[in-house]
Formats: sequence, structure tokens, C-alpha cells
Amino acid sequence: MPFVNDVIKQRSLSIVGLEKNTGKTVCLNYLLKRLSTMSGPSITVTSIGVDGEQTDSVYATAKPEITLYDGMRFVTSEKHYLGRQLVSRIVNVDERRTALGRLVTADVVARGKILLSGPSTTEGLQRLISAQQAAGIDLTIVDGALSRLSLASPTVTDALILATGAAVSPNLQQLVSKTRFVQRLINLPEVPEDTKATLNNIDSGLWALDNDGVAHDLHIASAFLVGSDKELFAYGDTFFSAGAASDRLLKLLTAHSRPTTLIVRDFTKLFISPDTLASFQRKGGKLLVLQRSNLLAISFNPTSPQGYRLDSRAACETLASATGTPVYDVMQCNL
Repeated sequence: MPFVNDVIKQRSLSIVGLEKNTGKTVCLNYLLKRLSTMSGPSITVTSIGVDGEQTDSVYATAKPEITLYDGMRFVTSEKHYLGRQLVSRIVNVDERRTALGRLVTADVVARGKILLSGPSTTEGLQRLISAQQAAGIDLTIVDGALSRLSLASPTVTDALILATGAAVSPNLQQLVSKTRFVQRLINLPEVPEDTKATLNNIDSGLWALDNDGVAHDLHIASAFLVGSDKELFAYGDTFFSAGAASDRLLKLLTAHSRPTTLIVRDFTKLFISPDTLASFQRKGGKLLVLQRSNLLAISFNPTSPQGYRLDSRAACETLASATGTPVYDVMQCNL
């Protein structure tokens, strides 16, 4: 599949799902098996949270375990390292502790199955990826836990694969609509380089940019604390939210008499609804990011834990047409 060739060009990759049971682990296993047959990059595999369990904790349905191959490196907690079903050689034991013990880095000597439980925070994940790169590892793959879209931030991993499927909605039209909305946020355009240089080191608060591109602190600690639009427009119609941005802020900007521009660090900072974004953009509003995420592909799982099943070919074709992104049901792919 073409996206595998794109994957090996990355330094780090996250696989994230819109919901549970959208096929993240199936996609990961497909990638790992394909990569094991290639004389490609050295690979480390980990997870944010816990992934690879045999039974879904919510639906009590069987889940695919994670299979690792000879020569691959992995990072998991002490608890789950002790329960591994493969032969491995320990490379490092991190002194930082998680709820499941210290993180163990090991190389696979003989293939087998593993439960992955890596860092529980994006900051911990960033440290782990940096350590792997410093150790000469070419590619770190992160399996997302639940719907942790935050790990898909371009400040964490270089690229992502988005997992969607019947678990999001058994109705194809709704499934396409929800997936397309997230895909649109992932692909939001970046600001110009001079604006990026101005805003990149601002790490908190709500700011305004004047016509000369100078940033002014509005002394509002968070976009969630904006009281009214009267305190916003002293310097112009362009704003930067260093933290999260919500429907409330977007609605205030939409109500302004002139079109406005809102800049956020990346798409994971947006907690907005499709209707609110549509109203904002109809008014001429622009939504931009400091860093655009690199979406390589969308993986599709046609079945849901409730027993719904969608037509895989029709759904993949419809999703690809709606998003302009390659869509694959990896269960239908020839290894």
C-alpha cells in the first residue's frame, strides 16, 4: 500500500482513532507486518496509555493483540513487560515511574505478542521519541489509546494515520461527515513564516495581532475566560489562542461586524463543533494553525462492537472522495 512507503520516510508516527474500536491496533499490526518484510528503518513501538489487550474493557469483545517482529524495539511498563509473549533483550529501564511501573525499553529477539503501556502524557511521549532518535532509531510508532487525538499534534509526532469506522456511526453519511470534519481540522492551513516566528514562543493566553503583525497580550489567561467581544478588538481582527479554543470564542468572533482570523497552535487545540465552524467561515472568518499536521492516510473498520457492518468498498470510496485522503480497510489489503 502506498502509505507504507510514506510511513518509512517519517521519524515518528501516531495512529489515532475517532472512537474506540475503529481499528487502530489492526492498522498497527498491518504496518508492523509490512515493515518486518522490508529492509527499511529501525523501529520503536510504544503506546500512550494501554493498548494491545485481548478483551475490550467496555464491550467485552475480543481485540487483536500487538505482534512485534525480530529486531524491532518496544517501550512498555514493567508490569506488561513481565507478561510479554516474546523473547527480548532489555536496553534500558527508565527511572521515571508510571502507574504500571517503570518504562522498559527492549529489543525483540524472537517475534511474539505484547501489551504496550507507554507514557501517559504527551510530554512523556515527546521525551521518549527524542530519546529514540538520539539512540539512532529511525521511526517511532505510537499506538493511541482511546481517542487521544492530542498525541497527533505535530509537536509530538511527525505524521499520523486516522482510524475511523462503523463504531463512529452505523450511518455512512454521518460517519463521513464526522470523519471529514476532523480531517478538515487536521489539514487547516499554516500561517506565514513571519507570523509563526512572532507567535511560536507564546505559550499561554489570548493575543491579538495588529496590522503590522505585532502581537499584543489581551491579558486573558484562556480563550475559555473571554467575557465579551468588547475586550477583544482594541488591536485588530486577528487573534492567537496559545491554548485551547472553544465554540464560545468562535461565536464571539463570528458576531463581530468584520471577518476575523483565529490562529491556534495546531488542530488538537480546537474544541469546536462543525456548525460553529461553518457559521464562522460563512461570515468570512479564517482558521489557521502554527503547525499543520501530516495526515498520511485514513484506515477504515467496517464493523462495530454492536454488530453493525458497513460495505467496506463503498465506504472507503465515499470517504476518500469526501476527504481527498487515501482510505484503506487494511483487513482487505494483501500483505
